[in-house]
Amino acid sequence: MAIKWLGGKVDHPMSDAGQARQIIQGLPANDAAKALEEITYWLDSINQTGEFKLNQRFENIDLLDSAARNHLRKLSQDYLAMPRQLKFQENRLWNANFGFWRQLGDGYLQCLKQYEEGLIGMTIVRKSLPVIVARAIRALTFQLKWKLLRYGPVEPRIWQELTQTYAIAEQRGFADGVITLYPGALGESTVKREFLTAMMFSAASPEGLPPLRQEIAERTAAHLASSFRTSIRPDGCTHCVNLASPGPPVRQFKGVEPTATLRFIGAGKGLAELNQLIGKIQGTGAIPEGINLGGSYGTDNVIGAFRHVAQYWSDQPPARGAERRRTAGRITVVPGLKDILKTLDPSDDDTLDFSLSQPAASGESWIVEDVSDGGYGAMIPTVKSDWIRVGTIVGVRNEAAKYWGVGLIRRIVRDEKELRHVGIQVLTTTAIPVKLSKSQALSFTDADRDAERAILLPTGPDARGEVGVIMRSGLFNGRDSLDMTVRDKSIQLTPMGLVEGGEDFDWAKFKVEERKG
Repeated sequence: MAIKWLGGKVDHPMSDAGQARQIIQGLPANDAAKALEEITYWLDSINQTGEFKLNQRFENIDLLDSAARNHLRKLSQDYLAMPRQLKFQENRLWNANFGFWRQLGDGYLQCLKQYEEGLIGMTIVRKSLPVIVARAIRALTFQLKWKLLRYGPVEPRIWQELTQTYAIAEQRGFADGVITLYPGALGESTVKREFLTAMMFSAASPEGLPPLRQEIAERTAAHLASSFRTSIRPDGCTHCVNLASPGPPVRQFKGVEPTATLRFIGAGKGLAELNQLIGKIQGTGAIPEGINLGGSYGTDNVIGAFRHVAQYWSDQPPARGAERRRTAGRITVVPGLKDILKTLDPSDDDTLDFSLSQPAASGESWIVEDVSDGGYGAMIPTVKSDWIRVGTIVGVRNEAAKYWGVGLIRRIVRDEKELRHVGIQVLTTTAIPVKLSKSQALSFTDADRDAERAILLPTGPDARGEVGVIMRSGLFNGRDSLDMTVRDKSIQLTPMGLVEGGEDFDWAKFKVEERKG
């Protein structure tokens, strides 16, 4: 139902240009969340008011779109920087961002609909039609991203609107035309680039990344979009999307036949450019100028995201290391290094029996759906595990096991019933609690007093004489040797390298040398 307002030819305050500017000027200057909520409210009200002429609708949506820019940047960074968000704060930030992109996308799509129907105002905005289409696709891309930041599900509506809107640009012949999408140095684009950004971001398997690296992956796709390839034939492409059957891009299979609505896509030259960027960052330790990743991020996160994206854009994506076997059962899961160490509790057990002598207070029971030699596929019961993210370290113990293991959450997918399905990579089935101290401790008493609890992954050194250790984040610096105490043995650890860092842990490799006496 259309909203009705008092006065004016169109019953809406923003039908008057002066009043519309006053509304923008009255937005809160120092409260980004409140400002974006108000902008979203006005977008919604315009979308529900059918009497606007097309040129009026476009002008007002453009005005609100421009007013939201700085607020969006701040709220997006706030969301990504908030560690293990409180549910209320996370909900508010997520709803503010997704709600804006939903209403903005609906607004530009309504402009497109009015144009297609030949309604009043279409002549004035004819030159702006490619901009309207490209902005609609960008708004839908951000809806896709914000859905994936919560690991889905992605509404079929988003895929349908993406493909239908792009198809209009192809039909009208302006998909490749260069446009100024927004004012500024990075505002130049094409409708095709915007569409390929969405498709190649999805093709990069972002559900296998933590939120911060998802953001980097989306920005990477946007940065390289001009180098992506799309064709009506499969040559040189890795994925395909059917404009008549909306859905995410799928990896093309051998012998696929072209059709009138099938579009083949791939990273094209963008993959080589991405690999060159990885090499430059590794060589210089800095992010090259001119790359807009939406914020300032550490090189570890950037390289990690780049490598993940490059793997899934390549001709040969990562293969599953072990065969899945369907099964039914339950596992107990303990989140985070702190709670895992509490569960293992070596300080109270000189015999180092690593079985669960007492139940884990923070443990949750998850339903196992499949199992492989490398880990589990599990379903998380509803209203549990607000803490879960890709990259989270967990303690794991199945119903038949005597010992606790340790794993990492590698993938999260949320289905249409809002149930989350996760993939857990098991690092060890026997987590051995140990104590670490600085090698320069003056005495056993000093070392014991300064010791920090950690987890030894394998039961002994590998073929290279190395062991893996999970420890508190920041303890590993790549230079200092550590003393590890396990049972009655003191072992010197020489750092070899960081395997992976998480929100609360470092997983590092060390050479071992047993101390005598």
